[in-house]
Amino acid sequence: MAVQKIIITPILVFLVTIFFNVSSSSSSNNSQYQFLNHGVRSAYWPAGDDFSPSLIDTNYFTHIFLAFIQPEPISFKLEITKSGKKWGQNFIKALSHRSPPVKTLLSIGGGGSNSTLFSEIASTKQNREIFINSTIDVARKYRFDGVDLDWEFPETQQDMFNLGLLYEEWYNALFAEAKVRRKPRLLLTSAVYYNSTVRLIGKHGPRSYPAQAINKYLDWASPMCFDYHGTWDNNTGFNAALYDSKSEISTNFGLHSWIKSGVRPEKLVMGLALYGRAWELKNPNVNGVGAEAVGPATDTDGSMNYNDILKFNQQSGANVVYDKVAVSFYSYAGTTWIGYDDGPSIKTKVRFAKSLGLKGYFFWALGKDKDWTISKQGTSHYSLFNFEFLFLIPNINLFLFFLKYDAL
Repeated sequence: MAVQKIIITPILVFLVTIFFNVSSSSSSNNSQYQFLNHGVRSAYWPAGDDFSPSLIDTNYFTHIFLAFIQPEPISFKLEITKSGKKWGQNFIKALSHRSPPVKTLLSIGGGGSNSTLFSEIASTKQNREIFINSTIDVARKYRFDGVDLDWEFPETQQDMFNLGLLYEEWYNALFAEAKVRRKPRLLLTSAVYYNSTVRLIGKHGPRSYPAQAINKYLDWASPMCFDYHGTWDNNTGFNAALYDSKSEISTNFGLHSWIKSGVRPEKLVMGLALYGRAWELKNPNVNGVGAEAVGPATDTDGSMNYNDILKFNQQSGANVVYDKVAVSFYSYAGTTWIGYDDGPSIKTKVRFAKSLGLKGYFFWALGKDKDWTISKQGTSHYSLFNFEFLFLIPNINLFLFFLKYDAL
């Protein structure tokens, strides 16, 4: 079949616009539309990191989170320290006039925060109101586009119920504030456990997130699909396995649990890691997945940024292995073993998220990549002009007819 040269003309642009608008509204159940028209490609920037927010390449992202700010334990209001104020101002200044533009969100909590404090905040209407009003005040003052809650993790089912109330009252307050000020409503998002039910952490047994509250009140929830294995284990394992036939600790299992719980796929943004986990092997000759280890291979918790992993692999001449089942990489040299993601595994995971109809993905965290090697994988895979979009458009024959006519 001969390939005709297609010239971009106003007619063609108009037709593409019309057909994309039709396709985006024709079926809310079509999972592929989410990425084409409303995809979230986001990342967290750790406040105070050596990686300046001015260096963020916004070609690869739609939303950037500043992480983290904490509530004050007595007043329940957000605590703005002198350094926090500086980071916030520099963050907004660096990203407010970028091309392409990005939305900015203020993230509250994080892995090192006080879970008991969030439990207390969520426990009464008065506490929730104080906290909510403070988040709105701070977000507006520093010109953020939204707020994000990272409560790691609610300890009881009562905490989960109260979290649902917090989402509801927070959304209602954001809606009312935007109406009064005649401004766009602040976005409301929340980082959550990889699974819809928290089972492996805490002393009070399994507890499930409020699925219906997430559907109704959040713009999206962000399952943290990483930290599955680390040096707290005595054996090597993958930080973010897509599949694991031997356990429920995998992204595939976790995301399907969210969908089965009733959360709509378009309310979910999958977490991806820009770091790996490194162990010291007990026996360097036993170096596969699950090999016995004696502790972390680094001087901290065994975590290793992607850019440092590449340096280690090159300098040590490490053996690099791709695990097709887990959709993850590992490398080993001497007594060091590292499980991590690289470009091909990230591309496959983003494709997996797309197949489920998820709203998008996020990375933890900026400053850990190498020349945007991983960050750009999802962006390039979901380019607006990827030709697979043609198969999503209703009346495709009519579209191709006009396309051919316009090219004559």
